[in-house]
Order: sequence, then C-alpha cells, then structure tokens
Amino acid sequence: MYSIRSRQSAQVRAGYATSSDLCENFVEDLQPLYLLAFLLTGSYAEAEQCFVATVDDAITANGVFKGWERSWNKRCLIINAIRRVFLASTPSGGKRDAGRELGVESRVHPVIDAVARLAPPLQRFVFVISVLEGYSEHECALLLGRTPRDVREARTYALWQFAGITPAMAKIRRQPPIYGS
Repeated sequence: MYSIRSRQSAQVRAGYATSSDLCENFVEDLQPLYLLAFLLTGSYAEAEQCFVATVDDAITANGVFKGWERSWNKRCLIINAIRRVFLASTPSGGKRDAGRELGVESRVHPVIDAVARLAPPLQRFVFVISVLEGYSEHECALLLGRTPRDVREARTYALWQFAGITPAMAKIRRQPPIYGS
C-alpha cells in the first residue's frame, strides 16, 4: 500500500514541493492572494469561493517544483477565478458580470474599487493579469482562451476605462493638432 507519507517523501527526494509546503506559502501570502481573487472576480462572495478552491488545489497538488510554490498558488488562483467568472453561468443560463455585484465602495480603497469595477470581466482580467501581475500578452491570452489581439484590445479599453477616457475621447487625443506644432 502506497501511503501519503511515502508519496510526500518521494516528492521531496525528487525536488517537488509537498502539499504542506504549498499550504504554508498560501498562508504566508493570504492577504495578497485574497486581494488578487477580489480584483479578478469583483465580488467578495466569488473571491471567497475562488480562494477556497485554490486552497483545495494546494492540498491535493502533485508535481509542483520546490521553490515554485508561490507562483503555482497564484496561477492556480487565477485559473480558478477564470473558471468561476467565465465558465460558470447564472441560473438563467447567461453569463454574469461579477464586477456589477460590488456595491460597498466604502469598504475598499478607491483604486481597488476602480479595478474591481472594470467591465466587462475580460477587461478586468486582462488588466489585473497583464498590467498588475506582469504576465506576458501571450500567457494572458493562453490563460483566458483568447487571441493576443483580444488581450491587447481588452487591455487598451481597460486602461482607458481606468483613466476615465472613453474610446471617442481616445480618438480625439490621437489626432494631430489642427494648428502647427
């Protein structure tokens, strides 16, 4: 019989992190990971469910290299948030926009609130994953199941929305001045 203890000792010998290593790093990064879940989902309830699913993944993880626990936990959280927001449907069958659920501005910092309110969800996810977390355009596209062009466009619109610029205003700003420079 192959026990959990012998599996974990085999993982350690092979240079893999154990589930306790992953959980330990998860506890150390508790606040930043929860904030990331909230920014991605735009909802406290969704963030909590995403967070719990990620803890579950950390407990049952296999094959994570030692020293990569933090990045694995973060990536797992991002994947769980993508599943919760993009793959889960509302009871009526339509997709929900978690960013619209937020109605407690006084509980969060205005910048955090502004990021969580970015809509549609694709723009919020691209902004958080690529701009705040620093993932490459290609990796962001792979995670979200979109093309790099979709990611570029979503990031552009998210940046405009975050800065309070509408697409019409952006067109005006890109035009050369009427008078000589």
